Amino acid sequence: MATAPKKTVVTKIVTKKKTKLVVPKRPTPKFLKPFVSLGEYFKGAWYELRQVRWPNRKATWSLTGAVLLFTGFFVGLILLLDVLFKFIFEQILK
Repeated sequence: MATAPKKTVVTKIVTKKKTKLVVPKRPTPKFLKPFVSLGEYFKGAWYELRQVRWPNRKATWSLTGAVLLFTGFFVGLILLLDVLFKFIFEQILK
């Protein structure tokens, strides 16, 4: 016996600007679920990236300068501590 195909219920959503037809989703086959999940992940990531408020050129250069300044400061601090500890250990070992 052949069964009759299931009817799809289409719902109309009416807003002030336009009418939108909503068709319920069919269940996804099991072997495609990882790919669907990966696609949804990238779709969500792209959505989040569009919400980011990116800095302008001036703010970018300002932040880059701050990073370089702090990097230089800590490199100098570590070099100074290295020379100091080397001097102390040489005095102890003599």
